[in-house]
Amino acid sequence: MACRGRQVRIRIARRPEKVILPLASGDIDHAVATATTPAIYLILALAAVHAARPKMIRDLQLDDIDLGNHRITIGGHSRPLDELTHQALLAWLDYRRSRWPNTANPHLLLTQHTAMENSTVGKLWVTNAVRGLTATLERLRIDRQLEEALTRGPDPLYLAAVFGIDDKTAIRYANAARHLLQAAAETPEPP
Repeated sequence: MACRGRQVRIRIARRPEKVILPLASGDIDHAVATATTPAIYLILALAAVHAARPKMIRDLQLDDIDLGNHRITIGGHSRPLDELTHQALLAWLDYRRSRWPNTANPHLLLTQHTAMENSTVGKLWVTNAVRGLTATLERLRIDRQLEEALTRGPDPLYLAAVFGIDDKTAIRYANAARHLLQAAAETPEPP
């Protein structure tokens, strides 16, 4: 915009960041109650324990799972495999092996359609189990990263190393945890 030979720039304020709050335990319990199949249980475990995004879950391949060494590689980032996810993987792999014994699809998750191809499962197939719930896969992922920051301390370097997230995201989670911890410290104990 020009004003008498000068340029005037209009500055647009940055969007304020959303406050990151933990999920209520009832919301998580409700999501877990929807896990009625081995696939849904595994998807929930990957989001809630490993903070995996739905696309990362869809892209997982059998080569990303190392059951013998209790390791899993999600989004190119290798991490230890916890017991809950290990059991969910074993249940899913048993189901997968019995349902599609001759499939050549290298992806971990399969459907009737993708078992005959080499493609990933669909976006909606992965997120459908928790659609409409408060604890969506995205909220479970966010809650997991926030929980780690609250439990281990608001250290962005640690968060980046554990979850393979970028520095800005790690700082955002560390700041959220710092604010929550500070608010909890300032709240007086009920008599």
